[in-house]
Amino acid sequence: MIVLANGRVVTRRRVLEPGWVSIANERIVGVGAGDPPPGGDRVHDLDGRNVLPGFVDVHMHGGGGAQITTDDPDEILRAVAFHRRHGTTRTLASLVTDQLDRMAASVRTIAGLIRDDAASGSIVGVHLEGPFLNPAKRGSHHSEYLLSPDVTALRHLLAAGAGTVRVVTLAPELPGGMDLLRETVSAGVIAAVGHTEATFDQARDAFAGGATLATHLFNAMRHFHHRDPGPAGAALANDAVTCELINDGFHVHEDAVRIALAAAGPDRIALVTDATPAAGMVDGDFHLGPVPVFAREGKVTLTDGTIAGSTLTMDAAVRHAVRHVGVPITDAAVAASTTPAALLGVADRTGSIQPGKDADLAILSADLRTEAVIARGALVHGVLP
Repeated sequence: MIVLANGRVVTRRRVLEPGWVSIANERIVGVGAGDPPPGGDRVHDLDGRNVLPGFVDVHMHGGGGAQITTDDPDEILRAVAFHRRHGTTRTLASLVTDQLDRMAASVRTIAGLIRDDAASGSIVGVHLEGPFLNPAKRGSHHSEYLLSPDVTALRHLLAAGAGTVRVVTLAPELPGGMDLLRETVSAGVIAAVGHTEATFDQARDAFAGGATLATHLFNAMRHFHHRDPGPAGAALANDAVTCELINDGFHVHEDAVRIALAAAGPDRIALVTDATPAAGMVDGDFHLGPVPVFAREGKVTLTDGTIAGSTLTMDAAVRHAVRHVGVPITDAAVAASTTPAALLGVADRTGSIQPGKDADLAILSADLRTEAVIARGALVHGVLP
């Protein structure tokens, strides 16, 4: 048994300070305040370090110079490993729009990694961000490869994933969009509204029709207006909808983050990275799928200045939430771990620090920078004191 003692243990309801967590056989077996009970084989004094549930990122395109939209399994695993070093213990592998057969090849590659458990369970599934997006809100997605909603094309991608595709982002207002949404839901896949010009009524109908996720709220969607709140308003007003937020200080104003949290609460806000291969790298030129992107001073854009993903990591998203937005660390942990785990249907195994769950933990310094990561009870990054 391993015992992490004298830490700031962030549970769903409060911070145990000092607190302890005991781990055995990949699982959390005990959590408490004060001094741990005797009996641990190895006791690590965390000296006030923060212990958070391992982060769950439902929107990640790459990092550390590697990207997800590829059929190279080693490159995909490099991106996953980069984010694991920043506290992400479970992630969706998110594809950007590409030529359909290349997307299918990427999906098959990720499905193979999941099947072979080569990523040690880190990859929960595939997120298809495209190709069924509105060209007017395409953002960094390649216009040549966008498709009108096409059930046959969707089935081709789902078949390539052999049950591993978990999220499909689509624009429901396009002709055939609602049929595609219903096909997605009937396949047991989460339908997400994003890259969309949908009005409030169209978005509301999409959520009533089974969509349960808003892809990067406020970004690449019709603007919120007091007479037409648009997709963002429809998502925030619906208690059954989870809203992604890219909390890096570029994508969403801090007060807009506060408004979203006030409207939906951390139980419906999922902090995401939308990270590109530029995450963790120095300024330079990269590719996001088939599209060239440029990273300068932490911001990723197209040549015309359009924001094109991020350099964000989940620990940085939590840090920004706590230090700049003023979110309590308990709520930040819910939004970074518990809520996305619930969305993906894995909250019985991960996403919070509770006995019986997998020992997925991010150990952060006083200034909320990752010092060690434990995944399924194994130390996968850093050192324990």
